Amino acid sequence: MTTRKLSPLDRAFEQLDQAVRTVLGPPPPPSRPNPAGATPEHTMTDRERRHAAALMRVNHAGEIMAQGLYQGQALTARLETVREAMEQAAVEEFDHLAWCEDRLQELKDRPSRLGPVWYSGAFLLGAGAGLAGDRWSLGFVSETEAQVINHLEEHLGRLPPGDQRSRAIIEQMKIDEAHHGAEARAAGGLPLPPPARGLMALMSKVMTRTAYWI
Repeated sequence: MTTRKLSPLDRAFEQLDQAVRTVLGPPPPPSRPNPAGATPEHTMTDRERRHAAALMRVNHAGEIMAQGLYQGQALTARLETVREAMEQAAVEEFDHLAWCEDRLQELKDRPSRLGPVWYSGAFLLGAGAGLAGDRWSLGFVSETEAQVINHLEEHLGRLPPGDQRSRAIIEQMKIDEAHHGAEARAAGGLPLPPPARGLMALMSKVMTRTAYWI
């Protein structure tokens, strides 16, 4: 049996479907069990619960951006191997999106109301990185994942001590992001120049501070 190669129109419809699932939900069922598993839910004060939920809302918004980035990069990738790597990474990031959404529901809170903004902005960035060339695009993935890991480590330090369920999810996300970054470097990703890294860090800071509240 042969696999039909997707036409540009097929890919456009696939991108649209991914965007709708990402922004409007619900996301596809995760391919892996939730890392929180049977971890017990400890009692938190209302203030701690709201804070934990706000941190998970930021992580959920970050996963929406990850979908936009990978889908944009997949759309403009030159090599089929790079396109497939981006699409596979997006599938794995859907697990993170679903886990964060599950945790928000457990904490009786909501995702960011700016999901369409996060997705569309990230999609444009990803498409631009892809247009710059596959090695730059892979370097963009590597730098993105490095910054995401720093952000997740910060969240681990800010979570309420009793929130072990959120902690388990973030720990697994950190492992996955490190894997994606390592794969991008091994595939030939180029280090980004300092101005590009600085701009990415600034945009990440804007997103995290905004999504915490909105």
